[in-house]
Amino acid sequence: MKYKLAIFDMDGTILDTIEDLCDSTNYILEKHNMPTRTLAEVKSFVGNGIRRLLVKAVPCGTDDAKIDEMFAEFNAYYKDHSAIKTRPYDKIADVIRELRSRGVLTAVVSNKPDFAVKNLCVDYFDGLFDVAIGENEKAGIKKKPARDMVDLCLSKLGMKREDAVYIGDSEVDLETAKNSEMDVIMVSWGFREKEMILSLKAPFVIDDPYEIIDRMS
Repeated sequence: MKYKLAIFDMDGTILDTIEDLCDSTNYILEKHNMPTRTLAEVKSFVGNGIRRLLVKAVPCGTDDAKIDEMFAEFNAYYKDHSAIKTRPYDKIADVIRELRSRGVLTAVVSNKPDFAVKNLCVDYFDGLFDVAIGENEKAGIKKKPARDMVDLCLSKLGMKREDAVYIGDSEVDLETAKNSEMDVIMVSWGFREKEMILSLKAPFVIDDPYEIIDRMS
C-alpha cells in the first residue's frame, strides 16, 4: 500500500449523522423558543464543530452567553441521542476492514465532540480504529481545519505525515489536509455536493467507498 495510515473524518464520511444532528439542534432551538431549521440547512451548517453549528442555527444577534448555554445543553442532549437515526454509509465498514487486513492503520479525526466520536466508533465500528479523536479545544487542541488534531493522531500512532492520507467530505477536510501537509481523498456521498468540492480545486472526488482502497494502493 502507498499509505500506512488512513485518517477518516466522521460526519458525512463514515457515518450519516445528519438527522440526529438536526433533531438535536431543533430540540435546543425549540427549548429556547427559536425557529427550527430544515435538514438541508443543518447539513450546510456542519463541519466546524457543534458550537459553530449553533452560531449558524440561532437567530442573528443571539449573544455569546446564550449560545454557550445552548452549546452545553446540546452536548448533554446529544450524548443520549447521537445514535437514534445515525447509520454507517454503505460499504464503508468493509473498506476499513480491508485496509486493516492489508496492514493499514485506521483513525478518526472529527470536529464532533470527543465523547461522541469515541462512543459512535464503539457503537458502529468497534475495534476498527486504532485512534479516535474528537473536538477538545479546552485541552488546547485546536479543531479542524487547524492541524493540531491530525498531529496528535500521528503522534499517538508514531506515524510520519507522508505515510498518511486524510479522507473527508467537506471544505473543512480539504483545508485540514492542506494545513497538515497531507494527501487527501475527498468523497461525494457526504454533506457537500460533489461540484462544490471540485470547485475548491480538490484533486479528485470519489463516488464509491471501494475507491479508497484503489487510491491508497
